[in-house]
Amino acid sequence: MEYQFLVDTYETERVKTLGVWSMFKDEDMRVRPRLHDRRGRNALEHMVHQCVSENLWFRNMLEIDVGAPPLPKEETRLEFIKRYAEDSGKRLTALQKTDKAWWEKVSVFFDTKRSRAWIMTRRIAHSAHHRGQLTVMLRMLGREIYSTYGPSADTGGLMIHNAPTIYAYPSIEALIDGETKGGAKAPLPGPGDKPCTERPDAG
Repeated sequence: MEYQFLVDTYETERVKTLGVWSMFKDEDMRVRPRLHDRRGRNALEHMVHQCVSENLWFRNMLEIDVGAPPLPKEETRLEFIKRYAEDSGKRLTALQKTDKAWWEKVSVFFDTKRSRAWIMTRRIAHSAHHRGQLTVMLRMLGREIYSTYGPSADTGGLMIHNAPTIYAYPSIEALIDGETKGGAKAPLPGPGDKPCTERPDAG
């Protein structure tokens, strides 16, 4: 199927989103990038936005309704993880049943019309954009950052220095089980003795 790559990408992107959420601690949820400046979303607001906006996009633009409220009853980090894992899993199952004609059907995209394939590409980019903001917040909070697409400073630095890709958990099931038990992430080697950027500070 010509559009299988979009299904496969969504499958991995939901894992990456949940992985980033697992890197926060409960006490981080209401911390803003800049104290008292409400222009910068806190982690709680990011999780709300991810759940609400993805639900709206899938229901209204892709006609996939998981039949569940987008937000958990108890708005804690763990409950957001469980809610998004369940709902995105149902969306993935629906996407796996689609065909070429489904992806090429034109749908309303805000004030214009686009194919479902185009809309899905934008949805994936939208989620990645917010996930990037969250990883910056994690660094500001002094938290360790696992891999999302490749090595991070905490997994050893740059790929050219043979730094490994290390995910916090091997699966969504392991993530939920580990976080329910208080955290059971993979060990991290740290940055090592080589620079974690191609242009390190001279000083």
